[in-house]
Amino acid sequence: MPESGAELQATDLALARGKASFSQTVKAGEIVGLSGLDGQGQERFLETLAGLVPPGNGAVEVGDGIDMTRIEGFRNAVRHGIAYLPRDRRATGIFPSLSILDNFSIATIGRDVRAGLISNRSRRARYARFREQLSVVAPNSNAPITALSGGNQQKILLARWLAHNPRFLLLNDPTRGVDIATRQTLYGVFHDLARDGVALVVLSSEIEEIVALCHRVLVFREDELFAALSGEALTSENVIAAMFGRSQ
Repeated sequence: MPESGAELQATDLALARGKASFSQTVKAGEIVGLSGLDGQGQERFLETLAGLVPPGNGAVEVGDGIDMTRIEGFRNAVRHGIAYLPRDRRATGIFPSLSILDNFSIATIGRDVRAGLISNRSRRARYARFREQLSVVAPNSNAPITALSGGNQQKILLARWLAHNPRFLLLNDPTRGVDIATRQTLYGVFHDLARDGVALVVLSSEIEEIVALCHRVLVFREDELFAALSGEALTSENVIAAMFGRSQ
């Protein structure tokens, strides 16, 4: 269970040199959305939070709001409870030559080593728990992951990182290319995670989705944060206006 006071902070962050800096904090239990026209900085911001790309200026830190630790790279981010689900699951998410079980357990395989050998019993038990939680429709776990539908591949990738017990879950267009039933399952999981104290940052290309799912939405334009919308101001109309450089 993530600690209730966990925070992910971007302080005086600039996405590229010469761009305006901004500060944002994502707190435990929040679902924060990222939006903007394609290539306007929202994906770079998400990848910066994940430690995948360095900021042009400023820092990304995690902690309790007082005792903070700077994130330096992706592996360091993972060690501090940050999990990242990529947009292109085929290119950067799944390992197509490996089985469903191997794809699921690859991030937590260290838990399954007993006397120098991998315990299949341990990882199968963990897989069974998340398969049920995410309603994964799959054949035998030894089947190749490519045997699954796109939606179920996405569930396996999500299960991989949920098994890591993240404090912060960064999702890059998580419902892209999945069917309606899978979307509804994922929405329910995201809300459950937030209730359990996980902080979620969700980039979505679908405006109605991000407005309905998130507590607040950050809209990016020309590699800068243009608007932060919440409460009554968080509407599809205001998100679209901000995407085109119009204030509410």
